[in-house]
Amino acid sequence: MASVIIITSIGASSTKQIQNQFGSSGLDLVSVSSGGWMRRNRDAVSVKFDEALRKDMFDSVKNIKKIWYKNSVNFSVSYGETTVSSNATAIEPGYLEMYSLELDTGSYFTVTDDVAGSQKMIIGSEVASSLFPDGNAVGKGVIVSASKVPFAFTVVGVLKEQSAGMESTTTGIYIPRGFYSKKIKPNPTADTIMVQATDTSRCSQLVTDITSYMTEKSGTEGSVSVNSMQTMIEQINKAMATLSLMLSGIATISLLVGGIGIMNIMIVTVTERKQEIGIRKALGASPFAICRQFLVESASITLLGGALGILLGIALSLAIEYVSTELPYAIKVSACFVSFVFSVFVGIFFGLSPAVKASKLDPVEALAG
Repeated sequence: MASVIIITSIGASSTKQIQNQFGSSGLDLVSVSSGGWMRRNRDAVSVKFDEALRKDMFDSVKNIKKIWYKNSVNFSVSYGETTVSSNATAIEPGYLEMYSLELDTGSYFTVTDDVAGSQKMIIGSEVASSLFPDGNAVGKGVIVSASKVPFAFTVVGVLKEQSAGMESTTTGIYIPRGFYSKKIKPNPTADTIMVQATDTSRCSQLVTDITSYMTEKSGTEGSVSVNSMQTMIEQINKAMATLSLMLSGIATISLLVGGIGIMNIMIVTVTERKQEIGIRKALGASPFAICRQFLVESASITLLGGALGILLGIALSLAIEYVSTELPYAIKVSACFVSFVFSVFVGIFFGLSPAVKASKLDPVEALAG
């Protein structure tokens, strides 16, 4: 019983953790990136994520609200004697706001920053703690090494630690994409395209439409990977539900094994209480009354065991949350109820045979022992 509660609790906790991690922001976004291994197909045409593609996609595909381009670049950020190495993301104005990522201090990038290619930076909370232990990061100048070329940057914002889907609010480093295109890689093609749907409900259809559009552009399926956070969450939830169902099935087998144990106990009980049964029958007890007595006893054993199992399962689930702080506590009330009812049913089912056997005992033979 306790194992059923624990298994369903772990499944529910894992699902809740995933939902908390992704949050509610970004559910209207579609990510488009190169398919990688499909490039080996000789018939595939390389799709360039340039400005011409942005305009053509916006005109050709329905239900698009906005399109963002972004690039990744290896960065080494130094302040004093402290250096942090990480992948920085070159983003366009509004990208962080689109994810509903809040700043702890500072300000977001503006259109002016992007057009001018400003050497400004927004960093995650862990990066800020590493570079600036005193907590004052905004306005500080840092030295950035990108492609072995040093640049002087100013920190203009620090992100709050929060659920952010595919973006890191702790280790992330963000710079204006205008700087990337002016100083690091002129006229760049994007590594990834983020497309925002006009409405969350249209996101699934938008994935299909963009996939068809990219397939037409490249001449082959799979040359471009198109995903949405909504689809990812649905797939993860389905996988977790399947895993929980499988583990619950295994745990249910333990209940059935326990039922066989109860049946054996009741058979021994009937054998040891033959004289009691004989006396009750001699005093006029009906076979039904005898059968009911042993069924109630069998059900009472599983009733008590089920209640203790639920309490133990909840206690162990709380202990798991205490040990693993990243796994949120989640108990399925339906699982507790179903498991409790099933345990009582197991007691009645497996106690039926011994109870019937007791009701059919001959009083004379029973009194003789």
